[in-house]
Amino acid sequence: MQAATVTIGVISDTHARDLSGIAAPVLKALAEVDLIVHAGDFTERGVLEGLKTIGEVKAVCGNMDSGELKEMLPRQDLFLVGGKRVGLIHGVGAPWGITNRVKDAFPEADIIIFGHSHQACNRFLGESLLFNPGRARDSFGILKIGTEVDAEIIPV
Repeated sequence: MQAATVTIGVISDTHARDLSGIAAPVLKALAEVDLIVHAGDFTERGVLEGLKTIGEVKAVCGNMDSGELKEMLPRQDLFLVGGKRVGLIHGVGAPWGITNRVKDAFPEADIIIFGHSHQACNRFLGESLLFNPGRARDSFGILKIGTEVDAEIIPV
């Protein structure tokens, strides 16, 4: 029997107070996925709470998040989806070299979701898929995890 495909909507760097700061096409896409993943820099709690009204959310805090969010959310997380180990981290430092830094944080992960750089990334480093949806006002990502992993960056 083939495993069911899990669809994940991935966003990062929303830098908003609430869902009104996120483009309607992004919210529409997130309403159709099995899991929403936010890679940090919500900025305000209203975004997190709004996303939770749409569906299940996995999230980490980012460097621009409020103190409240930094207390509520981990800096990094590792979880299983469809038998794949998914690492989730915002990222730190300059954009150059960020892929190596996030890979070092999760050496055994099959997929590493990150943000911070505001630059979309959808490529392999070694055996790990590195996936950054880019800044939410510019793009978001869809990951489909089944027997294979299908990853797509979608411009807003």
